[in-house]
Amino acid sequence: MGIGRQLAEYLYLKKRDPNAPHSKWMSYMHGINRISIFMFLMALIVIAIKYFFFKKH
Repeated sequence: MGIGRQLAEYLYLKKRDPNAPHSKWMSYMHGINRISIFMFLMALIVIAIKYFFFKKH
């Protein structure tokens, strides 16, 4: 499985593979990865807002 497909599944852009193994621990790992990706994207948005709108001259 490629990185792009995995990111699309984490961000709910693509459906999960029905043949992939599913366990409780795998669900926990995917949940933590999903949270970290969302936090990273939010941090990038905050940095961009600070850079473009609150720039000191």
